[in-house]
Parts: sequence; C-alpha cells; structure tokens
Amino acid sequence: MNWRRGVVLKSVRELEAMREAGRVNALALTAAAAVVRPGITTSEIDAAAVAILREHKAEAAFLGVPGAFPYPATTTVCVNEELVHAIPGDRRLKEGDIVSIDCGSIVGGFVGDSAITVPVGEVSQEAERLMEVTLDSLVIGIEQMVEGNHTGDISAAIQSHVETNGFNVVRE
Repeated sequence: MNWRRGVVLKSVRELEAMREAGRVNALALTAAAAVVRPGITTSEIDAAAVAILREHKAEAAFLGVPGAFPYPATTTVCVNEELVHAIPGDRRLKEGDIVSIDCGSIVGGFVGDSAITVPVGEVSQEAERLMEVTLDSLVIGIEQMVEGNHTGDISAAIQSHVETNGFNVVRE
C-alpha cells in the first residue's frame, strides 16, 4: 500500500465524496443501532447496515479485507468484553449487554468509517459510566484536532481523560 505523508489538500469534489461517505456510514450505523434489542443476533445487526449501504450504492469497506481469511461481514459487532473486530454471527444479545458496532462505507473512492456503542435495554451503572466516559473522550479528542497538534496530542488527551476516570485504553 502506498501511504502519502504530510498534508494533502482535497478538491471540492473530493470533500463532497468524503462527506457523502461519512453521511452514508452514519445512516448505516443508525439503522444498525435501531435494531439492537435483547434476542437479536449480531448478524441481524450487520444486515441492517448492509441494507443501507445497498440502498445508497455504497461499498462495504471491511467486507473481503484480505488476511489469512478475508473479512466476511460489513460491520464488526463487539459485545461487552470484546475489544474490536468481532465477526457478526449467531450470538444473541441479552438485556444489560453493551454492543459496539463499527462500519466502513466507500463512496466515490473515499471511506467513511466510524463506530457507535449502544446499550441493550437497561444496563448497569458501570456500563452507563463507561459509555459516558468513552463519549466524553471522543469529544476531548476532537477538540485536540487543531492546527499544529499531532496524533500524539490527541491520543494523550483521550488517555488522560479515560485514566482519570478509572478506565484504561487498549494498548495491544
């Protein structure tokens, strides 16, 4: 893969395609989150995102990603203790679970990639607090995205907030 380094200015057309990829991805995540409830399988959550991508003629960024085994789904759906990149399947959600859904959409050659974490019914106070601290850390990270800052400035601000609140960041 050829990675360009440094600042690359985008054309108006490229910016519009980037926005559209992000918009379609947000719609897919919204649809996936809307079906989350006790008893649903993680593959049914994936199917909700697939339907939106098809409707908007977007490509799934994760589907078929090469490796020992090409990635077989449109989303990654992680439940509770699962960190990242869990393959959707027949696991059924239970009341009190929290589920993180990650989706990537390709529109006009650009990728929109984001994730959302949602409760399954009523969750514990600890789970609520984890989701609150995580959302706050996202906002703090975005606030650090200013001219002159580096990715290390962003991650340091996030890590500080997370650890100050008694949680930790994934290191491996």
